[in-house]
Amino acid sequence: MQRYLVELEYIGTDFAGSQKQPRKMQNSNKPVVTIQDELEKAISTLTKTKTRTIFSGRTDAGVHAKGQTAHFDTELELNPSKFVNSLNGILPNTISVKELKKVPKTFHAQKSAKARYYRYTIANRTQRSAWDANCLLVRYPLDIERMNEALSYIKGEHDFTSFKKVRTTNPAKICNMYEAKALKDGDFVYIDFIADRFLYNMIRSIVGTLLMIERKSLAPETLRDILELKDKTKAGSTISPEGLALIKVIYNDINGERA
Repeated sequence: MQRYLVELEYIGTDFAGSQKQPRKMQNSNKPVVTIQDELEKAISTLTKTKTRTIFSGRTDAGVHAKGQTAHFDTELELNPSKFVNSLNGILPNTISVKELKKVPKTFHAQKSAKARYYRYTIANRTQRSAWDANCLLVRYPLDIERMNEALSYIKGEHDFTSFKKVRTTNPAKICNMYEAKALKDGDFVYIDFIADRFLYNMIRSIVGTLLMIERKSLAPETLRDILELKDKTKAGSTISPEGLALIKVIYNDINGERA
């Protein structure tokens, strides 16, 4: 049995997240369509065997990826280049495979990962543009220095309960935030996060709180205060997923991967 690592990218707008879900669409007999569904269907078609994939982690409905990873096992010896070409010929246009490589049987797409790198993209201007795909429009001015001061308070290992979705069965609440910073390029603002793990809706809640602080001209330390309260009701709104993308899953040196 051979194990392969696949790196893929996707526009998550029309998908119910990355990972397979055993349910159907609300008020419909149609099944929920996920990235994992489409990838497994394509791989199984080419290997002629029902193939299961293990993703590095889940991305929520509507969230995108430029560097999601997954592994799968097969008895076949694959030609990576040809297999990638064949996969991309089958997959929908909103999903594409970037790379396929053989890995040791001990490798695990989720458990071997050291960190994940996400980016939230904001168009910071008064009017929308037809070219603003996959980003959030914020019409009031954002102060990058203030935003970075606020983000500095969430670096390190913390209990992120204040930014975790309330109704979730996952008990995890501690994350180690290696990097959190905002960058400005023209009228775009990019907010980067690198951590060992992320909780359900965590990034969207942090960015929503950051925007609340900017909109209301609150002190940057407000983000620290909300973090320490461990109370989700004190955080800002969980903003839309349009601007959020998983940039990379980090398997080696975390320091070398910081943006």
